[in-house]
Amino acid sequence: MKFIVSSALLLKELQKLGGVINSANTLPILDNFLFEVNENNLTITSSDLETTFSSRIKVESDSNSAIALPARLLLDTLKTFPEQPLTFLKTEKNTVEISANNGKYAVAYVDGNEFPKAAQVSDAKRTKLKSNILYTAITSTLFASGNDDLRPVMSGVFFQFSSDSLTFVATDAHKLVKYTRTDITASETAEFIMPKKPLQLLKSILQTLEEEITIEYNETNAQFTFGESTLTCRLIDGKYPNYEAVIPKENPNQMQINRVNFLNSVKRVSIFSNKTTYQIRLNIAGTALQISAEDFDYSNSAEERIECDYQGKDIKIGFNSRFLIEMLNGLECEEVKLSMSLPNRAGLLTPLNNKEDGEHITMLVMPVMLNT
Repeated sequence: MKFIVSSALLLKELQKLGGVINSANTLPILDNFLFEVNENNLTITSSDLETTFSSRIKVESDSNSAIALPARLLLDTLKTFPEQPLTFLKTEKNTVEISANNGKYAVAYVDGNEFPKAAQVSDAKRTKLKSNILYTAITSTLFASGNDDLRPVMSGVFFQFSSDSLTFVATDAHKLVKYTRTDITASETAEFIMPKKPLQLLKSILQTLEEEITIEYNETNAQFTFGESTLTCRLIDGKYPNYEAVIPKENPNQMQINRVNFLNSVKRVSIFSNKTTYQIRLNIAGTALQISAEDFDYSNSAEERIECDYQGKDIKIGFNSRFLIEMLNGLECEEVKLSMSLPNRAGLLTPLNNKEDGEHITMLVMPVMLNT
């Protein structure tokens, strides 16, 4: 086995694939990248058994072989190289010799046949969408997913595809985000729950990508194909909660406000809130919003007033400031609308402008009981 590859190109691919590898693996083989050479094509694969990520690059070679090489050692070494061609050569000493401009390095390898194969997504349904749309869907929802091991279905993002729209939902029971595209549809109705880890990997990659993504999915697995890369993952098994039931339909009290002003005010006031509850109080009357917080343990308190456009009865409502900040950060609009009904009912945050055609975002945040 012999191939020649650009050091910068190889490092870029390995860094992309390295996000799959766990710091502690039950199988030692999973600490490695799988290198499969098929003449001028090198396919590199990483896996944690749940998620498998493969990418193909061009190399100079006439070999057909598969070996597994230690991931951390390769990454640490390649980071120190300036751009140059590297020659990988399998020797009779059960090592791979890497030849660079200034030296040679011997790395022990494992037979590539021992590396676990990626799950096959058979009898799959298929949907295509642009990378920027999937990126926005993931970034808009992923932060709202839960971390409770006892409720694994809520630790991922719910994909709901139909002939009318594509919907992405995440919730941790305190906050909920629903992102819908009515300008993109699927040929068949399908629902599945994507785990957090592969979505975080996709989020980091899709940010700089400008191409179409093909999503294939069945009852147990999903596969994302873009360019020369393929990410396959096991889906979360279970039934997603009926999220529509918790979104209040009647919200007569509606406040419109500048998003950045609201966000900065909440950030400042929340510094003075109790560090256990992070509770802030919104007191809305007329055209003024008063935001306040206090920490009785340390006698700290803060209060700010900002202008708003409000329709409805005067209301006092409490929220966890961290949730509000996350949601306001997740929007890119100038103006937002906060819709409420009662102090003990969820508030709905929606963008008022800067939305794409066919894009609908609803963010729900549960209130906290105020100490009167």
